[in-house]
This record gives sequence, structure tokens and C-alpha cells, in this order.
Amino acid sequence: MSQPRQDARPTPKRSRGKVRVKRCLFVLDTNVLMHDPTAIFKFQEHDIYLPMVVLEELDAHKKGVSESARNVRQVSRFLDELMKDATKDQIDAGLPLPALGAGAKPDAPAMTGGRLFFQTKPQQMLLPANLPGSTNDNSILSLTLALSNEMPETQVTLVSKDINLRIKASVIGVHSEDYYNDKALDDLDLLYTGVESLTADFWEQHSKGMQSWQEGGRAFYRLTGPRCALWHPNQCVYSEHEGAIEATVKSIEGDTAVIELMQDYRSPRHTVWGINARNREQNFALNLLLDPEVDFVTILGTAGTGKTLLTLAAGLAQTLETNRFREIIMTRVTVPLGEDIGFLPGTEEEKMTPWMGALMDNLEVLTQTDEAGGDWGRAATNDLLRNRIKIRSLNFMRGRTFLNRFIIIDEAQNLSPKQMRALITRAGPGTKMVCLGNVGQIDTPYLSETTSGLTFVVDRFKGWAHSGHVTLMRGERSRLADHASELL
Repeated sequence: MSQPRQDARPTPKRSRGKVRVKRCLFVLDTNVLMHDPTAIFKFQEHDIYLPMVVLEELDAHKKGVSESARNVRQVSRFLDELMKDATKDQIDAGLPLPALGAGAKPDAPAMTGGRLFFQTKPQQMLLPANLPGSTNDNSILSLTLALSNEMPETQVTLVSKDINLRIKASVIGVHSEDYYNDKALDDLDLLYTGVESLTADFWEQHSKGMQSWQEGGRAFYRLTGPRCALWHPNQCVYSEHEGAIEATVKSIEGDTAVIELMQDYRSPRHTVWGINARNREQNFALNLLLDPEVDFVTILGTAGTGKTLLTLAAGLAQTLETNRFREIIMTRVTVPLGEDIGFLPGTEEEKMTPWMGALMDNLEVLTQTDEAGGDWGRAATNDLLRNRIKIRSLNFMRGRTFLNRFIIIDEAQNLSPKQMRALITRAGPGTKMVCLGNVGQIDTPYLSETTSGLTFVVDRFKGWAHSGHVTLMRGERSRLADHASELL
């Protein structure tokens, strides 16, 4: 997890040559704890304040099997552990908090944590008369405003993931912020793309002492230079200048890297389950999907870039042709685009069928049989695929271990980092996992482009030798879809 943002701290004040940091008190909203149950430990040396209405809301959401209900119960366990054997006077004075994750480096000294305060006495209502009602949000605003007046030497900040609450706080003069600790990146532009274009002078700087060899019908090069030290394992590099190449970074040692020339799946001679790559990024994706040394692949791209089609083609080729995997398992988050259609009858697979339109559409493209086969040939093909492609719900993944499976997680941008961690740890020996998504289409509340589980794993796995990532840029669906993406 990243450290709390610097703007969560006040600006140091200078007095007689010494730096005096203004004390901070963070009032946490309920949705922060429901989103991250460890949030009370993530504010380093600063103090935390929990209003009584927040404890009431936590109690109201503790029942159920949803992810938020589990988080609420975990928060209750944390609070119970902190309050164990504490007296009323100790609670009034604030419970000491351990500084979980305060030191970014293992050898760094642990910072002293702040204190946890509870609302132990009623606060005077200081909200303006034009703020209607006595809702829970207004109670939190009133409390924060009262604390600011009582402690003028303390920077009191309301932390909430509710945008509307932060807007109301700004209107009445209460300092508020979003919860930043769950962000994998400060800006989506910093997200690893998995692809790098080599500069025109790259070979002049890195060709000295270059070694090349053939192994298993593939060409390898060992390069040394300053740019090599900045690469990541399985990163895709290409050059459009003299000596144009497309290659994958296989290993890095200091400023020395070994790259392997890619297979060109744009050529009609190299098809994957009857399809070819249509652009450079799709060729990169197919190389990673078919590489037996890569266990985890993430593919980002807008609608129509070919994420699902390429992944299914690679999965079918390795399951039915080379028998590397026993079956393909496909799953996705069931977040509706419009109004929920309600109860769905049938088995687990039948309930998931309406959510798997992308799977069915791409299978129609991949299973087009010769017309001479007729209806019998199409039925035989569909029966074969039905036995080797399984649709599973995310709700029943806990406790499972998948052996020698090709797992596809579609619409992965709607997963939180915790859900993503739970899914990836289901992979057993011989299993390959592929996460597909578009971080520009997030439908889950309280998740954004920088807090999505897909963004989280792309950033965390970029240095692992058995993972790869590609961002697809060009749409290949139709000229209508391409124009709509640009215009709308």
C-alpha cells in the first residue's frame, strides 16, 4: 500500500529557526473504514477520531456476506483489540495506535503512531440553519466543525470517500479530503504500459559488446547500457528506426539485459486458433499469452481493442491443441450497466450466462466452422467447447485451488485490491491467470482509476519475472466503434 499523501499533512511553521509541525486530527467517515478496515493504522503519527454515529453505522452494516460487511466486522475486531482492558480514563485520553506501514523501508525506524479518540460527550450543533435535516452526514459535519473550534491549534480534517459530503464540508468551511492511502498511483498517467519504443540512438548507445545467439529456434540478444537498467521483466520493446525489432525483455542484471525476438502473429503463417494480430500491441499480447514462462498477464484497453478475443484464442490453442491446460475458466464481476433485472434461475453457470455476452460473441468468431460441416459440425464444436470452457462466479472462489487451468478474469477494473488478491491466490501449479479490463469504465462505488484492483496488480507485478502487461491502444472492432470512442 502507498503511504498517505503529503497533502494530508499541514505545512510546517518555522519559529526561531526550528520547524514546528501543526498537530493533525483526522475524523473518519464510515465509508473509509468499510473500504479499508486497516485505515485507522494508516495515518502515521497523526490522531484519529471516530464519531459515535460512525460506530452506529458500522453496527448497522456488520451483517451479511458482502465484502463491505466483512470489512466492518474486521474493523470491530481491531477496535475491540485496541480497547481490551482499557479504562474509561484511558479511552478519554486516546488509545495509542501502532504505526502499521509507517516505515516504507524494512530497515527504517518505526514511527510513533498517533492516538484513537472516540466521541465521549455530545457536541454543540454548529451547522448553519440552511443545512436541512439531521442526517448522519450532517452529524459528522457538525462534530468536525465543533472539534475545529475547540482545538484551534490542531488541523482537524474530515476524511471521506463520499464526494457529496466533501462538497458540503467545503461549503460550510470544514477541511475535508479523500482517503488517499488505497491509491496504487497518484496519477493514472504514471501507470506502467508494458511497452516501450526505443529511441533512434538506442543502438549507438547499447550495441557495444552486444552478444547474440539462437536457442530453441528463438533469437536472443544481450545488451548493456543505461536504458536497460530501467526495463522490467517481460516488457515489450520495439524500434521503428534502422534495425527495427520487436522483442521481450527476458532478464535484467544491473545495466545488462537479455531480450528475445518476438514471434510475429500478424503473419498469415502464424495464426492462433484461426486469428492473427492486427497491430503491434496485439502481437505483444499474444506473445505474452502464449509464453509458458509467464504465469500472470494483465491487458488493458478500451472497448474493441481485442482483449477478450486474443485471450480466448490463446486459451483455446493451449487447451485443445497443445493440452497445456485442462480447461478454461472465465469469470467477471456482476455489476449491471443499468437497472438490475433481479433473480436469475438455474445453476451457477446458467446464472452467469447473461453476464458472459462478451464470451459468447467472441466464441462465435473463433468457432466458425467450414460450411461443409453444416449444423452437425457446429453442434459438435459447441459441445466440445462447452466441456472445456467453464463459467464461474466470483462469489464462490474462496477456498478453491485451480490446477492446470487457464483463468480469465474479465472486467477486472471493478475489483478492489483485496478482491484481486483473493482471486490471484487461488492459482495452483500449472495455472495461468489473465486479467482484462478498461480502467475508464469502473462501475463499482468508491473505486476509481487509481484505486482499482486492476491498477493495483499492474503496478505491483511489473517487476516479477513471470508476469507481463500490455496496454492495447488501437480499436479493431469497426470504423463505427472507433469513431464513437473518439467522438463520444
